[in-house]
Amino acid sequence: MRNGVASLLLLVLGACAGDSGTTDPTALQTFEFGPYELAPGEEVTKNCVQISLHNDEFLYVNSVELTTGPGFHHSNWFWVPESTFAGEDGTFVCDDRNFNEPAAAIFGGVLFAQSTQAPHEVQAFPEGVVIKIPRNAKIVTQIHLLNPTDEAMTVTPKIAIKPILESSVTTTLAGISFQDKALALPPNMQSKFTVECDIGSRHQAVFGRAPDFKIYYALAHYHELGTRLTVEAVKPTGEAATVYSTEDNVGDVLGGPIDPLFSMVGYTKLRMSCEFFNPTTKVVGWGVGDQEMCVFLAFSDSQYNFGGGVLEEGPPENPMMVGNTMTYTNGCTVFANDASR
Repeated sequence: MRNGVASLLLLVLGACAGDSGTTDPTALQTFEFGPYELAPGEEVTKNCVQISLHNDEFLYVNSVELTTGPGFHHSNWFWVPESTFAGEDGTFVCDDRNFNEPAAAIFGGVLFAQSTQAPHEVQAFPEGVVIKIPRNAKIVTQIHLLNPTDEAMTVTPKIAIKPILESSVTTTLAGISFQDKALALPPNMQSKFTVECDIGSRHQAVFGRAPDFKIYYALAHYHELGTRLTVEAVKPTGEAATVYSTEDNVGDVLGGPIDPLFSMVGYTKLRMSCEFFNPTTKVVGWGVGDQEMCVFLAFSDSQYNFGGGVLEEGPPENPMMVGNTMTYTNGCTVFANDASR
């Protein structure tokens, strides 16, 4: 990544009300960042982006739009307080500010998740349904850039948020985020990796009742070897129902609204399974480049953000051959924090 790596051009497109010059609180806010110069075959995975929103009031975001074009592989966006990961706006080395996604989710919340290599994507909720961003917040992400061509390219991405008035809000959403880092795709074989996460116990401890929230939107993240991601809700009896499943390819939009909404009433666990086909002669693990990932992001109307999975890289457990697929299951760590703060 060449000149301009630390630059951030903010372009806020807003409307004004009357002659008073008062900014329209529902105007689309667009932020350009970069540009990034990528050499042929260059891959960038250790940089992050920060954009301060300079919002003196709460923002009630009904939709988010990301436009990237070729060369922008993936990004997950979070809102956090201005004091978190402190530093200037622009592009920075993630490790310099100890940035990581679980920390961003704990200190703030999920804003937007990009499908792998999707050049343009809109995350839109039903009318009146929003992500609530507190005062004096900023948005942050770790960017993954990849130029697979033999020619140099320039990437000029932009992200836009569309807020609505507080009086128009009917539902405030919280994030759900699970990942499985215990990946070791066997060579020349189909494989499946599963984690089953008990959110019922945590929900009971926090609210004094079983899960009763609804899931509104979901997105999968995997790389070129991924063939499917499925999330199921599981009852105490073991009965399961599919919440979300995808068989789309990398480059397709892998996220979208859950229609009809999925109610967690009667269910206590979420089970995430990622399936892969590895045509190579080498074991493929968790990571970037020619490695793989297994990530599920969603939004619910719970008062709490829920997350977890297998959060540290390590070997997959409980191998079992089922038909022509090698399957693995690992234990799940679950965390939760108050999304209404």
